[in-house]
Amino acid sequence: MKKVYIISAIIVILGIAAGISFFIIRDMTAKIPDHITLLTDDEKVYDFAESDKKLKLVEFIYTHCPDICPTTTQRMNLLKGDLSKEGVFGEKVQFITVTIDPYRDTAEVLRKYRNTFEIENDGNWVFLTAEPDKLKKDQSEIQDLANTFQFQYRDPGDGFYVHSTFVYLLDENNKFIKKFPMGEDFDKNDVFNKIMKQI
Repeated sequence: MKKVYIISAIIVILGIAAGISFFIIRDMTAKIPDHITLLTDDEKVYDFAESDKKLKLVEFIYTHCPDICPTTTQRMNLLKGDLSKEGVFGEKVQFITVTIDPYRDTAEVLRKYRNTFEIENDGNWVFLTAEPDKLKKDQSEIQDLANTFQFQYRDPGDGFYVHSTFVYLLDENNKFIKKFPMGEDFDKNDVFNKIMKQI
């Protein structure tokens, strides 16, 4: 009888280990698909396949979010200041903010969101949405982009999205390195240290 329990325990442990390995490998091999092109807040096409060879910190937001999204953007802005002091922001590091609500978050709305946080529009922090005449196609590409990192989101019908709570650090080739919590749990010092280790 003891052997049965031992064998069962080993099978369970192996199953758990296999499951954990699957998720680790999935994350480590995640890369943004080359076909994704979106619209910047200054209404230019941003092509991920042609993007700068820099580390990228990617956040997904929607501007009507009452708490976690603006908190994350605010903390990323403080992180930007720390990276700028080291001379690496813009040179070796780029931030990307992607709306998950392109119907409401037009380029103009994203510009206002950027200005709320006094974020300079110098090409080093890119805000992305859908092109108005390609809304459905671009919305699908935003979904593809989010799916790359298992970032889940949905509108329950009241305009306040339920979504995952992570930002993602990518390498120069848009491949996943690490994810960090959003909102109050976003530790800018932890993210700063991880970025500096990658440079």
